Amino acid sequence: MKYAVRLIPEDEGGFSVVVPGLPGCVSQGETRAEALDNVKEAILLYLEVSQESANEGEPESVSIDVKVA
Repeated sequence: MKYAVRLIPEDEGGFSVVVPGLPGCVSQGETRAEALDNVKEAILLYLEVSQESANEGEPESVSIDVKVA
């Protein structure tokens, strides 16, 4: 499987990584290589937890548009 990630240089050094296709899946590292290695592990853990939740019968979240005023 492949996932697009967004690698973000941090002002104080290091990098943050966001996985847009997996809400809440983020990681970081001191170098680009470390950040990318770390996000691979984060993706695997995210998918594992998602699968466990699906097996437990937890309802999936839904998106609903709400009109205000």
